[in-house]
Amino acid sequence: MKSKGTAKPAEPPKAAASELYGRAVALHLAGKPQEALEQIEQALTAGEQHAELYAAAGYLHYERKQFESSAEAYRKLVALDPSNGAAWFNLAAALQALGKWDEAGALFEKALAADPNRYEAHLGLGLSRLHMGAARPALEAYERCLRLMPNLETARLEPILFGKAVALQLLKKFAEAAELYNRVLEQNPRSEEALSNAIAAHLELKDHAGAAHRAEQLLKIRPDSRVAHEGLAAAAFAVQDYEKAAAHCAALVKVAPDAFEGWFNLGVALEKAGRPEAAKAYGEALRLRPNDAELQLNMGVAYQEGGDRAKARESYRRALELNPDSTTALWNLALALEQDENAAEAEKLYTRLLDRSPEAEDARFRLGCLRLELGDFRGASEAFDACLWKRKDWPEALLNAGIAYWKLGELDAAQDAFQRCLAVKPEFTEASRALAAIALERGRNDEALDLHIKLIESGERAPEFLYNAALLRQKSGQYDQAAQLYRQAITDSPEFAEALLNLGIALEALGQPEEARANWQKALALKPDLAKGYFSNST
Repeated sequence: MKSKGTAKPAEPPKAAASELYGRAVALHLAGKPQEALEQIEQALTAGEQHAELYAAAGYLHYERKQFESSAEAYRKLVALDPSNGAAWFNLAAALQALGKWDEAGALFEKALAADPNRYEAHLGLGLSRLHMGAARPALEAYERCLRLMPNLETARLEPILFGKAVALQLLKKFAEAAELYNRVLEQNPRSEEALSNAIAAHLELKDHAGAAHRAEQLLKIRPDSRVAHEGLAAAAFAVQDYEKAAAHCAALVKVAPDAFEGWFNLGVALEKAGRPEAAKAYGEALRLRPNDAELQLNMGVAYQEGGDRAKARESYRRALELNPDSTTALWNLALALEQDENAAEAEKLYTRLLDRSPEAEDARFRLGCLRLELGDFRGASEAFDACLWKRKDWPEALLNAGIAYWKLGELDAAQDAFQRCLAVKPEFTEASRALAAIALERGRNDEALDLHIKLIESGERAPEFLYNAALLRQKSGQYDQAAQLYRQAITDSPEFAEALLNLGIALEALGQPEEARANWQKALALKPDLAKGYFSNST
């Protein structure tokens, strides 16, 4: 945020303190300030110690931007005349020009003690307080200025309005600040400071259109303005116009090629726009900050989205080296390793992540899935149970918990998990198939058959499932229905030898021996091993 305006010292009295003083006045009037200053310095060197001489020296040095010399002269003046309010004001103005804000502020207060209605002293005090970070006292000073001089002409009003706007902005009163910047810009539309600060105020208000409007104005005045490009990029990011954000970030890095934020934001914009150049932009940012963990993470995402999984993993590992506690780096690297079927290392990373962030439910779910894949069924069941402790109706966790318990041979727990899964999400046919298989395993043929029929009616058409249903029909003597199911399985899988063999058995029971033999022959041609024991059982 920028502030502007410096109080100017009052002119010294024109009455001559000596002949040299008179010459100095004449020379100054003739437009010869250096020669005028030489006359005053000659008088002071000669030992003259008149207030008028010090006032003249302070004024002439200030006019020539020799602020240290100006302040020295005014210090001598106030030492001679401590009640001189104008001298205190002028000394404060010189110190303010030197950036000595604390001391300047204190001296403006001395000037106001002598003359409380001097609006320029309130203006100088406001500016000093702003630079000291004291926004509320600064605001009070600017408001006193406005009360004292309500009818100031525009040129003199502008620094007061601007200073008040800066104070309001520092106090997070962004709407009021933006309104004042608008007033300043109505009178001075080319004020770069007001445009810059207005952009920031509009962004804080989430008025992205307003920020973009002011940024476009600033860009016309200064085409290489960082503030303008940053404002336009921020406004574009806010409305998710990543192509436009990328364009302004690209312009920004041309203006400031060593600006880390510019390259970083360019990478983000390109990444979100799905552009492969994101990795290159992040690479430039890495050149400036090679040890930035967040940047390494973003680089990894860019590589991963670009299909370079090896470089993605390398970036994620580097991010973890820089910040071992980064749960995002652990998560991203674990997912990348899962994609590369490195289940063992991914499982270790999910475990590390959960040590740091026990509430990371998605990581716990992935851990359970990996343990299932690795054959650690007890560990998998524990992971899924932990998921379900917080979310009792998580259907995917219930399904996988059921699978883990089934693999452990704990059929009651498996059945309970599958039933709860179906209560939450009836369309999870995998849970229904598992319940049917468990019923078969337990020898509960009627229950298994009922479950198979319901699944078939709901659209289940997997050949193996149809085959199992046919077997159950066959065991219960329902040969006609069994034959129908065998035929459906064979239609979808013509080389399903077991289905052909059992279809023959069902057909023989239905009194169709010729068709039965034809199916047996097809089955044996496809799978000769099915003939084992044929002769030993034929006598």
